Amino acid sequence: MSVLEMKVPSPGESISEVEIAAWLVADGDYVEKDQAIAEVDSDKATLELPAEESGIITLKAADGDVVKVGQVVCLIDTSAARPAGSAPAPVAEVKEEKAATAPAPVKAAATPNPNPVKETTYASGTPSPAAAKIMAENNVAATQVKGNGKDGRITKQDVINAMSAGFSTADAQGWGGSRNQSREKMSMLRRKIAERLVAVKSETAMLTTFNEVDMKPIMDLRAKYKDAFSKHHEVNLGFMSFFTKAVTEALNLYPAVNAQIDGNEMIFHDYADIGIAVSSPKGLMVPVVRNAEQMSLAEIEREIKRLAIKARDGKISPEDMTGGTFTITNGGVFGSMLSTPIINPPQSAILGMHNVVERPVAINGKVEIRPIMYVALSYDHRIIDGKESVSFLVKVKEMLENPERMLFGSKDPYQVLLGL
Repeated sequence: MSVLEMKVPSPGESISEVEIAAWLVADGDYVEKDQAIAEVDSDKATLELPAEESGIITLKAADGDVVKVGQVVCLIDTSAARPAGSAPAPVAEVKEEKAATAPAPVKAAATPNPNPVKETTYASGTPSPAAAKIMAENNVAATQVKGNGKDGRITKQDVINAMSAGFSTADAQGWGGSRNQSREKMSMLRRKIAERLVAVKSETAMLTTFNEVDMKPIMDLRAKYKDAFSKHHEVNLGFMSFFTKAVTEALNLYPAVNAQIDGNEMIFHDYADIGIAVSSPKGLMVPVVRNAEQMSLAEIEREIKRLAIKARDGKISPEDMTGGTFTITNGGVFGSMLSTPIINPPQSAILGMHNVVERPVAINGKVEIRPIMYVALSYDHRIIDGKESVSFLVKVKEMLENPERMLFGSKDPYQVLLGL
């Protein structure tokens, strides 16, 4: 017998331990090389653990166990033969996934198999371990998801697709009328987020300044060019690219907002790596758009879409979420009117977007109904003065209400024309 010990690889610098979020295979299963066998949570992201060789697997850790980097979590008997009649699993695909066109399994020969493998039968509507974890975290019932896996089993992708499509009111689960309670362990990622949020409140001098933006110029611009933009660039034109562009121009004028504290020193950046908060089945993720100050609106939209898809599919990596210099979060997509966003350390500021609501405002002495968004800038007062924070937010407001200024480095285009 030849046995391979599979150890937990390092998911990134400074990460010393991970949590087994869910095994994607059962003890005694035959696994293929590079097949995803487990999902592991670090304090930064959820990653898949691929099998290093083919063979029969023996699990040495359970779901929810916290294990050290380098610790043995399973054994693979590489000398074991593949069970008769079973086809090789597709590389880099989860074991539970099955192609609709897969051929029917061939019956095993009468000769007994020297390496029998336990086969688990799942009833229709039963979630896989990975699917069950996501369903529990998001309060999704099995009756709300259609299983497309083997024998009607609910896969991880089924849950993600159902959540993306939304649920009808008929699917909503009402109160059961019982007095039952339930407990579930916080994931390593959620525990780390909690620690960081508490640390920010206690270790920074965080203040928030507010303003409002008349979104009519941006909305008119989108309405006029969104079809041509989508056809030409093959990506939709959203609000986030305008806000990102306005932020990068304002950061150039007020570099302290783009800086951070390191001991007794301040680190200033001559680039803008903008973290964009996106929602995922695992919670809020903040992937980073690198060198956003050099990107066009179309390039920003493409990068945000790419990162959002990776976060939604659970494929975001720690490298995608480290090194940001400033963050934008949009609570408006969930209906938030106003909030005070919490700084994403070690950054010194974060911009909060909110929902767009028609409100009466005074325009040239007359009351008009305009689409207004409240914006909030939370900042670390240790490094950013009140004047800088307010001026930064005013500059963002000015460029959003006059989007043509984004083409001229935040200056009025007529000033550029006149050389002022």
